[in-house]
Amino acid sequence: MSGETVEALGEGTAAKVPDVVTFGESMGLMMPAGAKGIEYSAQFEKSFAGAESNVAIGLARLGIASGWFGRLGSDPLGRYILKQIRGEGVDVSRAALDEHAPTGLIIREIVNGRSSVYYYRRGSAASRMRPEDLDEAYISGAKMLHITGITPALSPGCRDTVMEAVRIARKHGVKVVFDPNLRLKLWTIDEARPILLALAKESDYFLPGLDELALLYGTDDFAVISEKLGRLRTVSVVKGGRGETYLFEGGKAVAVPYALADRVVDPVGAGDGFCAGLIAGLLKRFSLVEAVRLGNLVGSIVVQSAGDWEGLPTWAEVEAVLGKRTHVER
Repeated sequence: MSGETVEALGEGTAAKVPDVVTFGESMGLMMPAGAKGIEYSAQFEKSFAGAESNVAIGLARLGIASGWFGRLGSDPLGRYILKQIRGEGVDVSRAALDEHAPTGLIIREIVNGRSSVYYYRRGSAASRMRPEDLDEAYISGAKMLHITGITPALSPGCRDTVMEAVRIARKHGVKVVFDPNLRLKLWTIDEARPILLALAKESDYFLPGLDELALLYGTDDFAVISEKLGRLRTVSVVKGGRGETYLFEGGKAVAVPYALADRVVDPVGAGDGFCAGLIAGLLKRFSLVEAVRLGNLVGSIVVQSAGDWEGLPTWAEVEAVLGKRTHVER
């Protein structure tokens, strides 16, 4: 775009487009180093956060070729995030560094078991994404496009970018996986509802939480929610049931029991882990039910570690949990 300097990292069409492509905002993450809250802590740990990059990292660790792109500030945080994502084996050839806008920041604390987040992302580089930033060949060469409802909440340009990415995917027969990831700190439910429901209709796999559906459909009546999901052509996988994940396909519903965690250290990132596990299962040609089970298992592993993405398991670790391998300490 005129009047700005953006360092694009790609070099035309990638030699091999990843199986799954995703995009969105990744932000610097700061957390108090100890048990104190933000107000009373003098030391903070640095990491990064972003639903889409979490999923890309989760997929790479599960042996699925993944790519993430978006805009980061051409600043220390942006360069740090880019290096970390690349270091996890994720293709970042379509990411860009913007010299005229900063990398977003999130500060998170857990006090008395309650997690609170504070965003500093208004005017961030990611919010400046536009449809012309998309590489059609990159998206069309993938097997799946993963999107979330966070990106369209960032700005009108981001909203248009998501819609255009979905249009490209559908044009080329690329499956669309949509996690609404409703963030009411970014927009109101009345602003979000028409956009997220429109994306649900265009997706092949819709991954809402039961609480999100109650807000989107304006009811917590499970029978009504089920009836509305039954009208969609998409496969819907609903998280957040009482010990179960609900799989809706072709008007039929199947309840898939959770994989119970031995302990819960940090619930953040569980949904992204679930999404990565589900997509990995689908690409490994698992049945839908088995793919949901894999998603449940990955999510249960994630909550046993602190951090947004650090606890995402490798495929070897998943197999170990499933009892297919034993851990040998040397």
